[in-house]
Amino acid sequence: MTPVPRLACFDLDNTLIDRDRAFRAWAEWWVRREGLGAEAVEWLLAQDEGGFRPRPDLFAGVKERFGLTDEVSAMVDAYDQEHPTFVSVARPVVAGLVSLRTAGWRVAVVTNGGVRQQSLKLERTGIGAVVDYCCISEAVGVRKPDPRIFRIAAAQTGATLIGGWMVGDHPAYDIAGGIAAGLSTVLVGNHHPAAATPDRTATHHFASVLQAFPVILAS
Repeated sequence: MTPVPRLACFDLDNTLIDRDRAFRAWAEWWVRREGLGAEAVEWLLAQDEGGFRPRPDLFAGVKERFGLTDEVSAMVDAYDQEHPTFVSVARPVVAGLVSLRTAGWRVAVVTNGGVRQQSLKLERTGIGAVVDYCCISEAVGVRKPDPRIFRIAAAQTGATLIGGWMVGDHPAYDIAGGIAAGLSTVLVGNHHPAAATPDRTATHHFASVLQAFPVILAS
């Protein structure tokens, strides 16, 4: 009997890609286009809250702070198109994903976010083409840390969560969610130290997602 493949799940933003660097690049470009001063970049970075501030709230603040006349909804739509163009992925990250699939793993991106922007990021970077499934919370109606989102990823890839992994940068969403789903976990970086609590302790904590690939392959 053929064994059921195991599942390796990866967060997208600040895990497989450097979302914060992309946001800064977008902010610098946008500020130049709008003819604003350099201080506007730092204002945007502070208000962004690492991407967790809802975009309508962010751009309502942008409109008020800089006296813009565009509608908030139009600014959000433009941002959703523009921001992904500043995203890139390191080639070794793509190679790591491919190595897992070659070794028999099912690989899924499990990301909280909107379909439009996340899909553009996955397409632009080529990540979407080298994984088995991209599970975007808006599309499936469930967000991390709800363990159901991992069950959806497993069902869509024909994999088992038993012996599987979740790799991400957020203790409250990626690590707590992975633990709730029965997965081993890898925390990448130190982007959200305030969210780290004893019940959200990852199996491993690495500076880079690249360090996760050999650990998963060896498990």
